[in-house]
Amino acid sequence: MTFEQIIFYLFSAVLLAAAVGMVTVRSPVYAALCLILSFFTSAALWLLLEAEFLGLVLVLVYVGAVMVLFLFVIMMLDLNLDPVKEGLVKYAPAGFLVAAVIAVEMIMVLQSAPFQIATPLNPPPANNTEALGLILYTDYVYPFEIAAVILLVAIIAAITLTLRRRPDSRKQDISQQVQVKRADRVRLVKMKAETKEQA
Repeated sequence: MTFEQIIFYLFSAVLLAAAVGMVTVRSPVYAALCLILSFFTSAALWLLLEAEFLGLVLVLVYVGAVMVLFLFVIMMLDLNLDPVKEGLVKYAPAGFLVAAVIAVEMIMVLQSAPFQIATPLNPPPANNTEALGLILYTDYVYPFEIAAVILLVAIIAAITLTLRRRPDSRKQDISQQVQVKRADRVRLVKMKAETKEQA
C-alpha cells in the first residue's frame, strides 16, 4: 500500500465519520462544525485527485462563506431541535435502507461501460486552474456573464427588500434625541412620608 493510498483511506474515514456525526449529533452548532470538517476532508481528497481548483473553491466558498453564514444563523436563532432528534431511532431503518439503495446504484453506475476506460482520451492538462479558466472565458463566456448578471440582480433585489419602509419598525430620530430636555423625561412626584401608624 502506497503513501497516497494511506492518506486517501485516512481522509475517507474522517469524511465518513464527520458525515455521520453531522446527522446524529444533537446540537446544531456541532452539526455545522462536523459539516465544516467534512468539507475540509473533501477538499483534501480533491487535492489528492489533482483537482486543485475544486479543492480550493470548496474551502473558500463553502467553508469560508456558506458555513460561516450557517453558524451565524444557528447562533442567532437559538434552535431547539430536541423534538426533531427524538424521531431519529424511529426512522433510522428507513434511512439505512435508502442509503444502501443509493450506494448500490452508485456502484452499478461506476461499474458500467462508460466508466471502464483504461486510459483517458485526452491527456490531463498540466494546470487544472489554467485549463478551466481558458474554457470558462472562451467557450462558455456568455453563460458565465449571464450567471454574473443574474447574481447581480439577486444582490440588488435582496438589498431592495431589506431597505423597504415598514410602518411597524422602530427608528431613531437623532435630532429629537439631541433636543430632549430634562423636563421631557423626568417627572418629580411629591409624596407624603409614611408614618408607623399608617403602615
